[in-house]
Amino acid sequence: MTISRSEYCVIACAEAWRDNGEVLASPMGLIPAFGARLARRTFSPDLLLTDGEAMLVDSDGAVEGWLPYRRHLVMVTGGRRHVMMGASQIDRFGNQNISCIGDWAQPKRQLLGVRGAPVNTLNNPVSYWIPRHSPRVFVERVDMVCGVGHDRARGARYHRIPRVVSDLGVFDFATEDRSMRLASMHPGVTVGQIEEATGFTLTIPSGVPYTREPTAAELRLIREVIDPGGLREREVRG
Repeated sequence: MTISRSEYCVIACAEAWRDNGEVLASPMGLIPAFGARLARRTFSPDLLLTDGEAMLVDSDGAVEGWLPYRRHLVMVTGGRRHVMMGASQIDRFGNQNISCIGDWAQPKRQLLGVRGAPVNTLNNPVSYWIPRHSPRVFVERVDMVCGVGHDRARGARYHRIPRVVSDLGVFDFATEDRSMRLASMHPGVTVGQIEEATGFTLTIPSGVPYTREPTAAELRLIREVIDPGGLREREVRG
């Protein structure tokens, strides 16, 4: 059975929430949302999902409970939420930029703004999803720090960046200096392709594995239950 690149990306995002227990999953974007729903249906049944506002929902979107804002703030500031968000730029230590390109005083391009990225990254685990891996995104130095990386966290109690998932592979920070490491590459991708598409020197261990395949049951859930319309293929080609 042929497995598409997008389906490897869904499973790679889902794995970010493995063994998280009862934490609030906050996926931002299509593939992360599919991944969180898959994790909830399979290996992370205690994961909490929301409707994006004030309701806790199950994997089908049915309301399970109410999450008042005061409780949400407790989870956000106490390490009880795991966000997966995007990045316009990310560097070797996991500093993320979603605010502007160029000098912040006179940027070439204005983006979303800092938003809640500093609070998110210092107070709860944050992973990243990047659908187009390129040197313009994986940069030597971000133009503005929004999400805080390992070199700037300064011992923050709940700061953690479990993984970065792109359309080429999965990356973590399991190195001595907490810089980015290639953890797995998606089938059909080579180490050379990843190095060429990255604007800094990655740690490349020997014998880099391929991203794991979804099981038959997971593949059925992705294709028939979570995303029967195939929206995933529009975000990730191949």
